[in-house]
Amino acid sequence: MSIAATTRPGQVLADLLPASRVKDAALVLGGAALTGVAAQIAVPVPGSPVPVTGQTFAALLVGTSLGARRGFLSLALYALVGMAGMPWFAEAGSGVAAPSLGYVLGMLLAATVVGALARRGGDRSVLRTAGTMVLGSAIIYAVGVPYLAAATGMSMTQAVAAGLTPFLIGDALKAALAMGVLPTAWKFLDR
Repeated sequence: MSIAATTRPGQVLADLLPASRVKDAALVLGGAALTGVAAQIAVPVPGSPVPVTGQTFAALLVGTSLGARRGFLSLALYALVGMAGMPWFAEAGSGVAAPSLGYVLGMLLAATVVGALARRGGDRSVLRTAGTMVLGSAIIYAVGVPYLAAATGMSMTQAVAAGLTPFLIGDALKAALAMGVLPTAWKFLDR
């Protein structure tokens, strides 16, 4: 039986693999590892304690590909292991004192939400994927920017200027990449 014969509404990409607890555990571990590796792709932003990374793209991709439950578990594992000292936050950071920890916590929530949306078809067309990625990014900022302000003593205006505005172009590029990759994967699998 081909994979294409098994695609149906209500599925995420990970559901197309044969079901097993071992598979789910491997996907959760793989999602956490992907996010940790992507976090090391970092470009410092002048005037900001937060770099541009591949971490947000990975977190949103993990959520949409794995679904809400496995996406949450992947990002929870990533966050907990990083807070415990594994140097896989941005720029090999770890711990609970990082000013960017709020973004990590936002990614956990965002992966859950975009995973739920993907299960409802939020990753099957370019337009839906765009909406899913924009909402996921907005959730990350809604948690990350206030945390940045609190952790650094910045005002909210300063935190927005340092922790949101410089990242909008990169997020648009990441969303465009997702808009190409996810619907294309579904179209390929539906053939």
